[in-house]
Amino acid sequence: MPHAPLRDAFVLPEGLIYLNGNSLGALPRAARERMQQVTVAEWGQQLVAAWNTAGWVDLPLRLGDKIGQLIGAAPGQTLVCDSTSINIFKLLHAALQRRPERQLVLLEDTAFPTDNYIAEGLRGLRSNLVLQRLPAAQIPSALGPEVAAVLLSHVNYRTGARVDLPRLQQAATAEQIPVVWDLAHSAGAFPLQLDAWGVEFAVGCGYKFFNGGPGAPAFAYVAHAAQSRLQPILSGWFGHARPFAFEANYAPASGIGRLQVGTPPILSMSALDAAIDVLQGGDLADLWQRSCRLFEQMLATLEADPIFAQCTLLTPRRAEERGSQLSITHPQAWAICRALAAEGVIGDYREPGILRFGFAPAYVAEADVVTAAERLLRILRERRWDKPEYQHRPKVT
Repeated sequence: MPHAPLRDAFVLPEGLIYLNGNSLGALPRAARERMQQVTVAEWGQQLVAAWNTAGWVDLPLRLGDKIGQLIGAAPGQTLVCDSTSINIFKLLHAALQRRPERQLVLLEDTAFPTDNYIAEGLRGLRSNLVLQRLPAAQIPSALGPEVAAVLLSHVNYRTGARVDLPRLQQAATAEQIPVVWDLAHSAGAFPLQLDAWGVEFAVGCGYKFFNGGPGAPAFAYVAHAAQSRLQPILSGWFGHARPFAFEANYAPASGIGRLQVGTPPILSMSALDAAIDVLQGGDLADLWQRSCRLFEQMLATLEADPIFAQCTLLTPRRAEERGSQLSITHPQAWAICRALAAEGVIGDYREPGILRFGFAPAYVAEADVVTAAERLLRILRERRWDKPEYQHRPKVT
């Protein structure tokens, strides 16, 4: 079986099959080395001078441009800052400012919860907002002159189903409706072309397919044409035009920089920077083709055994309709997930009753998914999930 192209660039425990990179990416060796450099040589030796001598002060913009290369964005449109949730808040508010006379916001009914929580919170600023939750497939037909904005995930975190982003963006633009895209499960998984697709607003995650580490900073994308109209709802000092002039009143920085709020978290941002360098060492289109093969190989292995009829496939079979994962349901999905972990296969569980396997093709090989599928089939066949210790659920699941 072919070896994953960048596997040696990651730290992975011997004998472990890791299929949860769509929740937390593996540790790049370069990130571990960069953390040593930043803590010992920069922070440890240069102290506060490192903001200039080590280039800390410009890291959010420099790193944003690196990510921009992976999402089809020209320089000056992507910024690394804050968390996905905070960036959704900032960009959804900016989108709503576009047409203040409109009140309706379209949301995906099965989006990752934080997205819709943020939208609910914005009603504290605009009490007349009307939030309508729809299946993703129904959102295109709901676009109309009363819609103020749309908040939508490119890839559904549970099922892996992918929205036709270019088509929906084109339809929304025709109706003068801004769309805020959540790219948490697509950025770094397959090639994106945000500029070419006419995207105005997008946010994405740093710790999934970008392998930036637990709690890694997120990124925000705002197209050049939309930046001059962007009035930040969070007007922090790092987003000031002259932050070190310490002026009494806020004046927004030019361009994407005005989305910055507080002092950037240099340690976690440096780890993400090193991780992005590793990912740029591979061809994203080639990695996506490998992901497709991983999906096909795992599904073929599973469906070759009649016992798999106990499960239901959630993820679309067609590559263009899915992200880099395979999701199935089973009444004992939680216990099966724990049984798999006990046998060295780390997948993921999501309510209600969903087993989720993420394919990070930079370090997952075809042999991994075949072995994982075989162990899953054996657990089903022998009911290995039926043990009391597999019923306990820790706080983080």
